[in-house]
Amino acid sequence: MDLINIIIAVIVGYLVGSIPFGLVITKMAGLGDIRTVGSGNIGATNVLRTGRKDLALATLLLDAGKAGIVALVFGKVFNQDVGLIAGAAAFFGHCFPVWLGFKGGKGVATFFGTLLCGAPAVGVLAGLIWLAFAFTFRFSSLSALAAALLAPLFASLFHFHPIGIGAICFMSAIIYIRHIENIKRLIKGEEPKIGNKKDK
Repeated sequence: MDLINIIIAVIVGYLVGSIPFGLVITKMAGLGDIRTVGSGNIGATNVLRTGRKDLALATLLLDAGKAGIVALVFGKVFNQDVGLIAGAAAFFGHCFPVWLGFKGGKGVATFFGTLLCGAPAVGVLAGLIWLAFAFTFRFSSLSALAAALLAPLFASLFHFHPIGIGAICFMSAIIYIRHIENIKRLIKGEEPKIGNKKDK
């Protein structure tokens, strides 16, 4: 695998992934800085706390799409492993955008965007895990954690190259890091369920 291709994939992926669509969309809609609302996150879940479901959906699709596009393009131009590396870089850019002092989203949408476009079979299975946990336990964070935990296993079962599995493991680890507070609330029984409003 050409090191130059990987470097380009990482740089382009990071820059595309660091575009803070949630912040841009809410400001354009006249809602101010989304970082002053709810959890202060720039992702779709926090955008939903503004009461604008349309903006939350747009944020979700754009955050997933920005990672999915780079994973798909680099995967087609080079190979699946480079595509997953590019998607993982976009994921990292979303979580730690240079433009916002490295304070970004939690990465769930970009994680699924990368998987669905860079490793469709893994993305579908991880999505089914998310849905199963969400339907059963009604915790969005727990659903994301379960999907992130099992995604590398699914990649292994499909005999992915170690580099591709490594990219997925990298994203899964970051998701756990970004969800530390959620994990603490889950343990304490204080995590809000899907459909319940979280106190500001």
